[in-house]
Amino acid sequence: MANHQKDFLFVLIKSLSKSEKRQFKIFASRLETSSNTKFIELFNILDKSEVYDEKLILKSGVIQKVQLSNLKSYLYKQILVSIRLNIPSQNIRYQLREQMDFAVILYNKGLYKQSLKILDKTKQQALENDEKYMAYEIVEFEKLIESQYITRSIQGRADELVIQAKELNYRNTISSKLSNLSLQLYGIMLKTGYVKSDEEYKYIDDYFNRHVAKLDESKFGFREKYWFYNASLWRSFLVQDFLASYKFAYKWVTLFYDNPNMIYLNPVFFLKGNHYFLESLYMLKYKTNFKKYLNLLEETIADPKFPVNDNIASLSFLYVYNNKLNLHILEGTFAESEYLIPEILNKLKIHSEHLDEHHEMLFFYKIASIYFGIEKYNEC
Repeated sequence: MANHQKDFLFVLIKSLSKSEKRQFKIFASRLETSSNTKFIELFNILDKSEVYDEKLILKSGVIQKVQLSNLKSYLYKQILVSIRLNIPSQNIRYQLREQMDFAVILYNKGLYKQSLKILDKTKQQALENDEKYMAYEIVEFEKLIESQYITRSIQGRADELVIQAKELNYRNTISSKLSNLSLQLYGIMLKTGYVKSDEEYKYIDDYFNRHVAKLDESKFGFREKYWFYNASLWRSFLVQDFLASYKFAYKWVTLFYDNPNMIYLNPVFFLKGNHYFLESLYMLKYKTNFKKYLNLLEETIADPKFPVNDNIASLSFLYVYNNKLNLHILEGTFAESEYLIPEILNKLKIHSEHLDEHHEMLFFYKIASIYFGIEKYNEC
């Protein structure tokens, strides 16, 4: 099982890649003065340590105990700042936030027209990428500037912004309601599991229908569809309607494949949707489609455009290898799957900090099933 460290700073430092550590040291060197070299020395001590040991830090003589807490907080913040400055430029959300910050700077300097120009361009980019929360924030900022009567803008501008604000607020409210419903159904699943009686079935059905009764699916955009399929999937799982879970998981996955730019903008949602879809195919023993969509998932992850970070790498490993084992179990090809076991055990060590014990146990259970299938009972 993973031995998760409790000290946040130590865990953060250990999560850094070699390039991120190099970038931080370059960044830190710019801050370095005779009065703040200690936070760099603390970084070096923790980077070289195998476990977090406060006694070892104090024994170095570099830092006094009364300084340690503040120094750790300062170091933690500077590491995050360093990472923030080196985020890949293709990340659309960071681009939007950066442009929003630029607009605020220009506004504070009294350069209103320049600020509005950036806001308008950023808003269009947000809408094109279905970032409606950011678009709404931009419209509210545009309203703030226009309300001061400082731009003498064309007639009708106020009405245009009010209409945009209402539309975005409505769509964001729908997304929020559906995401709340999804989270609540997931919480019920964790607390009570599948329904166990007709009464429980009726409760879940009524609960779901009550929350979606007034919604018009035909007017949904990408994000509203995503949350509707997500909530519908959890409702299907709860009542053990696996045909319905297959239906909504398929819609979830197809939604992304029909909007490929959203795969790269929302990779976690894409990965989870594929996992639930493959799980539904596994439940239904639909081997042909299972193999087809597992191969398609692997091809998409291998695409150079697919985002790469620690979280996504761990989820990709979890979902791909879990379903590779499922495929062999489904086909009964136990001997052919044995090659996966050393790969999985090695990757479990690499991703141990990002996986919970439940998912690790599932891997071990399935590995035991593989060994049982090839009659290696000691290994099992």
